[in-house]
Amino acid sequence: MKLYFASGNEHKKQEMKRLLGGFELTLPKEEGISFDPVENGSTFIENALIKARSLYEIVNQPVIADDSGLVCDGLGGNPGIHTARYGCTEEKKLTSQEQYTLLIKNLEGNIVRSARFVCALVLMLSKERIYIIEECVEGSIATTPRGIEGFGYDPVFLVEDTGRTAAELSAEEKDEHSHRGRAARKMNKLLMEVMNEKV
Repeated sequence: MKLYFASGNEHKKQEMKRLLGGFELTLPKEEGISFDPVENGSTFIENALIKARSLYEIVNQPVIADDSGLVCDGLGGNPGIHTARYGCTEEKKLTSQEQYTLLIKNLEGNIVRSARFVCALVLMLSKERIYIIEECVEGSIATTPRGIEGFGYDPVFLVEDTGRTAAELSAEEKDEHSHRGRAARKMNKLLMEVMNEKV
């Protein structure tokens, strides 16, 4: 089954491709499709739905969409749904390193360092047939970045029960523990059920 992945993020595509096994994932840009919906939802699920519906309107084929982010208790839930744009302005877009450096700075002196990565996945097979899965992984924010794997905030997110940041985990370990890994395993089962219905 070919699935359009409602994203422009190559890192996310590679991770999802790994997690969803035998399903082909296609980014809109790979087929010359201009795709940049306004993500104005108030939750991860709402934003994932916006992306899924926007791309489905264009391709009219099965779409999978992801919206994910980092929720820090010591920052009142921020960056949350604004994780990808944390610290950015219209004039300046921060690099991932600048963003997690800002996060550490904003938590300086804060004893509440608990946090979680959240992932909302939406599978849209038709306008009336939509499946939603949301998962998370608990952890905390490190005082200094560690590790070279992964992307985004991985170097500062200490994954529960591992004592390591997400950037210190191998791809296999990250898939086992991560919010996207947990959500994708459930999505994979759902996709297999859908495939079996068509056989």
